[in-house]
Formats: sequence, C-alpha cells, structure tokens
Amino acid sequence: MTVAIDRATGERRGDRAPRPGLGRRLKQSYHKHWYAYAMIAPVAIVLGALVVYPLVYGFYLTLTDANSLNTARTIGVNHIDATYQFVGLDNYKDILFGETAYDRFWSHFLWTIAWTVLCVGLHYTLGLGLALLLNQKFRGRTFYRMILVLPWAVPTFVTVFGWRFMLADGGAINAALDWLGLPTPAWLEDTFWQRFAAIMVNTWCGVPFMMLSLLGGLQAIDTSLYEAAEMDGATAWQRFRYVTLPGLRSVSSTVVLLGVIWTFNQFAIIFLLFGKTAPDAQILVTWAYFLGFGQQPRDFAQSAAYGILLLAILIVFTSFYRRWLNRNDQQLAI
Repeated sequence: MTVAIDRATGERRGDRAPRPGLGRRLKQSYHKHWYAYAMIAPVAIVLGALVVYPLVYGFYLTLTDANSLNTARTIGVNHIDATYQFVGLDNYKDILFGETAYDRFWSHFLWTIAWTVLCVGLHYTLGLGLALLLNQKFRGRTFYRMILVLPWAVPTFVTVFGWRFMLADGGAINAALDWLGLPTPAWLEDTFWQRFAAIMVNTWCGVPFMMLSLLGGLQAIDTSLYEAAEMDGATAWQRFRYVTLPGLRSVSSTVVLLGVIWTFNQFAIIFLLFGKTAPDAQILVTWAYFLGFGQQPRDFAQSAAYGILLLAILIVFTSFYRRWLNRNDQQLAI
C-alpha cells in the first residue's frame, strides 16, 4: 500500500489525527484560557449593556414610526402601551430623498463636512506649529507648555460658557472691537458668524491635544537624522519635509483620524454655545438631538436614523482612510 507524504511537513498523511470539530476546539480553548475569559467578562458585559444593546435597539427604532406620542409611557397610575408601527426603511428614504431632505439632512451634512475639515485642519496646522516651537530649547519652555495645555485641561462646558459670555453683544470681544473702531459682528445671531464662532471655539479646545501628540512624535524622531541632513546641506524646509513629516507619519495618521471622529460628533461645543438658537449652525449630531429631544412631539425614529447614518458615514470614512494610508505605506516601502 502506498502512503502519501506531505512535502511541506514530511509527515505521512495517513498518520495525521482527524481535526477536532469547532465545538471541541472552543471547549479546549475555554479550559486552557478560562482565566482570560473570566477577566474580560465584566468588560464584555458592560460594553454589551452600554454599547451593543442601545445600538441594536436604536437601529430597531429606525424601522418604526416611534415618537413621544405613540411609545409606552406611564402617566400617574395609568400605563399607556406603545402603538408605534413597523415602517421599514421609510425613515431613511424620508431623510435622504424626502421633500425636505435638503433642509433637514443635506444642508446639515454639508456644513458638518466643512466644519470637520476646517476644524481638523486648523487643529493639526496650529498644533504642529506650536509643537515645533515647544520642541526647541529656550527658557521657560515648561511654563509655556503648561499654559498651552490649559484649554484642554479646563472642562469643556466651562470653556464654552466663557466664550459665550465673551461673544455676546456686550461681551469682551465686541467691546474690544468697538474700542478699536472695528465692526462688531453678531456672533450668536448671524448664521455666518455663528459658524465662524463655532470653529473658533472648537479650535481653541482642540489644538492642545494635537500639540501634545505631535510634540511627543517630534521627540521620538532620531536627532541624528537632522544632523545628517544638515551636513548634506539640507535647508530648514527640506529637513522639515523629508525628516520631520515622515517621522510624524504614524502619529499624524492616528491623531487626524481621532480628530475627524471627535469633531464630526462634537456635540458639546455646538449645543452649549447656541442651544436651539442657531438652526443653520447645527451639525448632524446636534440636529439629531433636536429631533429626538428638542421638539414636540419628539421624533425618536428619525433621531435614531440620524445616529445610524452618522455611524455609517464614519465607518465608510475610516475604511477608506485606512486603505489610503496602507497604500501610501506600500508605495513608500517600494
């Protein structure tokens, strides 16, 4: 009888034991690593309760016409059962293609994209500039680092309320502009200046994070690379372009991705700065909140549909962003 020999391992195929089934492999893995499962179980339970269940239930609501008038509620001793119905994808069709789709979704979507690009661009540019300055050796560097980190250390609601008082008609900013003989914009009333103020406040809050992250990346770059480039006659711009930027590539890709996600979903600054008074300055996440909690009747289904669309947009962006980074990394490796 001829026995087949596996060329890769040199073993006789007839001598191999049959591979155990999936259930048996899972059982063996559990008995071998039971302590690891025990350690991650509390985290898995908490994540399931705080993330997975609300996400699944929110998606279910998007397939209904649920609002504050037809959901289950208790008034005194009387309990009213839910009467909302399953409507399928009608909420998504109404949001994306309905008669008021532009006013309710697309106008806010375009503003959200512009808001995200401008804010993240300013965060990165200003953060990189400050990081380059603070990476130099000069007297009082630690003090300046501490001062520049304060906007990030102060709670967001304190920072935003402070800016709101300064941007009011009789606030410090308009008083200073009036003293200088300059126009005093309606920061909290006019749509253009509302958007300008929102970007300004968010930039103030977001630059310190970028600065600290990029400063850490700068300090991780080998100084011998700068010395070699300088000996080869490279100018300051060439050292920045061919040494600093490539050295910051891994840090930059991460902080830009985080910045896009955080800014795209930046609820606190818009909500605390304007509340319900700036409908054209609302980004998608604050508009979704307004639909679900800022009007009567509260439209839970539409609000949940906005949340799912936000999640889908960020997933698509993250996927393309990571592919673009991987493709560039492969080109650089070649």
